[in-house]
Amino acid sequence: MTERPESDDRRPVPGPSASSTPEPPVTPAASSSDGPASEAPAAENATSDAAAHEAPSSGTPAADAAAPAPAPKAPAAPKPPRPGARPDGAAPKAPAGPKGPKAPQASAEVPHTALAPAESVARAKKFGRVAEDGTVYVTVQGTEYECGQFPDATPDEALAYFARKFDDAEAQVALLEQRIAAKAPAGDMRKTVAHVREQVDAHGMVGDLTELSTRLDTLEDAIRVALEREREEARKHKAEQLARRTEIVEAAEGVAGQDPEKTQWKQSSTRMAELFTQWQGHQRSGGRLSKSDEDALWKRFRKARTTFDRHRKAFFSSLDETNAKAKRVKQGLIAEAEALSSSTDWGETAGKYRDLMDRWKAAPRASRKDDDALWARFRAAQDVFFDARKAANEQIDKEFEGNLAVKEELLAEAKRILPVKDLESAKKKLASIQQRWEEAGKVPRAHMRRVENELRSVEDSIKKAEDDKWRRTDPETKARSNSMLSQLESKIADQRAAVEAARASGNEKKAASLEKDLATSEQWLVTLQASASELG
Repeated sequence: MTERPESDDRRPVPGPSASSTPEPPVTPAASSSDGPASEAPAAENATSDAAAHEAPSSGTPAADAAAPAPAPKAPAAPKPPRPGARPDGAAPKAPAGPKGPKAPQASAEVPHTALAPAESVARAKKFGRVAEDGTVYVTVQGTEYECGQFPDATPDEALAYFARKFDDAEAQVALLEQRIAAKAPAGDMRKTVAHVREQVDAHGMVGDLTELSTRLDTLEDAIRVALEREREEARKHKAEQLARRTEIVEAAEGVAGQDPEKTQWKQSSTRMAELFTQWQGHQRSGGRLSKSDEDALWKRFRKARTTFDRHRKAFFSSLDETNAKAKRVKQGLIAEAEALSSSTDWGETAGKYRDLMDRWKAAPRASRKDDDALWARFRAAQDVFFDARKAANEQIDKEFEGNLAVKEELLAEAKRILPVKDLESAKKKLASIQQRWEEAGKVPRAHMRRVENELRSVEDSIKKAEDDKWRRTDPETKARSNSMLSQLESKIADQRAAVEAARASGNEKKAASLEKDLATSEQWLVTLQASASELG
């Protein structure tokens, strides 16, 4: 940047509002050969560039000092930078506005079409003027306010500077309006509105300040509504998050509240781990709750997990103790079974193994893995004994196959005795068969019950024939039968006499009843006479 010697003290004169809106320094005038008219193009370019880059919120003289007024052309000196340009010639950075919540992508676009320098100055002339001494005034609702002084410049150059300030303020208002329409977060918008409001109230710019103030009023109302909406949405969101977090806690308490004796620990442990993962995910993405709610819910959730872990440890500790006891009991039964496995006392040892099996069933169960291994050992000891007994029986069965053939012939001979016609002859034949049966010896186990049952059937038939004969020839039976016949015959005679007497007296009803009793007695007499004939 080209500067004049310090002896040249010509600079802008601040107006009444210079404290709130600092003015740019004035570059010293050039020689009489280069008047203000020769700088018009440079001033015009400065106006257009500064309109897009000047920071309206600088608020300090140092900030405005970075935007000097156009310098006069000099043949040997480099061209001075435009107001707002960087000394190194690079394009100036756009000013950073008041910090606030990040706006949606749509608000990043330029919401206000920047006016061309000539248009900006033309619009500013409707609301302001420049005095001969370079003092710039703005009219607000019929009242004129001094903005500041821009000496040694054309009226348009002076007016353009203060018009740019209005353009920047208006651009900020338009940006806020667009952010409100896009429902961007309104938390920090009030700061920007207050900042622009200060600029408007300070009258340090030229433009339609009345209309801009009205737009600021509308923005304040819209921001107030937006903030209330955001607060309500935040309350709803927090209530939803609280309800969801409470559901997780209640589910964890349900898992922890199960009866330890009936709990499916694998499924329940998986469920508790899932709930903890949900809790962590909700903390990360669900938003923060109030400290009191957060602490209370976490205490409940932590208590549920602690209770569940305590019950699980107690259950498995008890289960381990039960398993150990079951293993000791069953190992003792295995030792007894293994000690008996070499016995050849087949009958007695088989009974002992049945007793061991009953004791095994009554013993407590160990874990499935241990119980299966113990049972395999117990069964192996039994198999040694029963396999040995089976092999011995098979050997014996081979030796008894000849005896089976003999007894099959004896059975055929015994069956020929039936039916019994001569009891004494049948008894003698059966006695001979029974004697030879015993002499024949044992038969294979598979046929033992069959042949014994077939011989017993023949024996039962002969015994029945003998019992029937005895019943018929028993003297006592005959005597009892004859006595009953005599008594019944006497009774029948009395009943017949009674029937005749009733008829003689004319009592037909009594006679009919007595005849029924007489008919019953006569039927009994027939039955007894038939039995007596069999006995005779």
